Amino acid sequence: MVHAQEGVARERGDSVRFGEVTWERDGGRHGGGTRMAIADTSVFDRASVNVSQVHYDDEPTKRLSSATALSTIIHPRHPHAPSVHIHVSWTEMRDGNGYWRIMADLNPAIPDAAATARFVGALRDAAPAVFDAAARQGDTYFSIPALGRCRGVAHFYLEQYATADRDADAALARAVGEAAIDTHAGIVADALRTHGAPSPEECSAQLAYHTLYLFQVLTLDRGTTSGLLVHDQNDVGILGSLPSHVDRALLATWATLVEAPVDALVASLLAALPGDGVVVVDDAVKRALAAAVRAFYTANPQALELQARGDVLPPTVANHR
Repeated sequence: MVHAQEGVARERGDSVRFGEVTWERDGGRHGGGTRMAIADTSVFDRASVNVSQVHYDDEPTKRLSSATALSTIIHPRHPHAPSVHIHVSWTEMRDGNGYWRIMADLNPAIPDAAATARFVGALRDAAPAVFDAAARQGDTYFSIPALGRCRGVAHFYLEQYATADRDADAALARAVGEAAIDTHAGIVADALRTHGAPSPEECSAQLAYHTLYLFQVLTLDRGTTSGLLVHDQNDVGILGSLPSHVDRALLATWATLVEAPVDALVASLLAALPGDGVVVVDDAVKRALAAAVRAFYTANPQALELQARGDVLPPTVANHR
């Protein structure tokens, strides 16, 4: 993923490289991870590639034995270059059973029908037997009911995926991940070759979309919420999916569209965003947003039932204890 995105940047004359940040779970006793990140370049607004592995070999009473994940979000700077989210993880329980979580979604600020078809075609070719079910579940999972739309234009989502053939399952996960990585890099490269400097209207459209992205991640995404509730040792990394700027005033208009008690969560998110108008989502803001999400769901655990889901309800924090 990093090599693919750095290749896109080099073609545009941008030689800035992703930087490496590491984090440890419980001081390294239970694993940790590495985050490759880049921001505020001529090609990238924000980009984060996260590889993690946590394990509980020394806590045999835990149901969760280990979890290994690759999770990435790329937000290009140009409004015509779409964002992408990819997540591939293997979770193994103490009894030896395990499952995959496989996600890939294309998230443009300004949709392009040809790019959407290209992304969908690549995922269909990578996973023909499960594509229709995964696409349908993705559309459900990434739906934003309050706004009457989905987060992106193409969604692939398999939750707790496992068959009797573990090798085939691993090959499927790899095929989907590689198809999403390579196809997205090609789409971004083509968009940057095709489009010149963006207009103010295009930049405004991107800001509005980035605000919607933050809204979906922090109010609906179960993976993000679960990560924040399990521990507070990687808040900046978990929220590496957030774009650099959002429109606080636009976000405030959505507080009245969500059902209680999520309206209180949106109010807490607004309180964590400093000032008015366009807000920079820096590391300090990410920590404040993470604390707001953690405090809300700790006080309102029943609100977890309102979060996104496909056909299979993703495991909660309690399922892994």
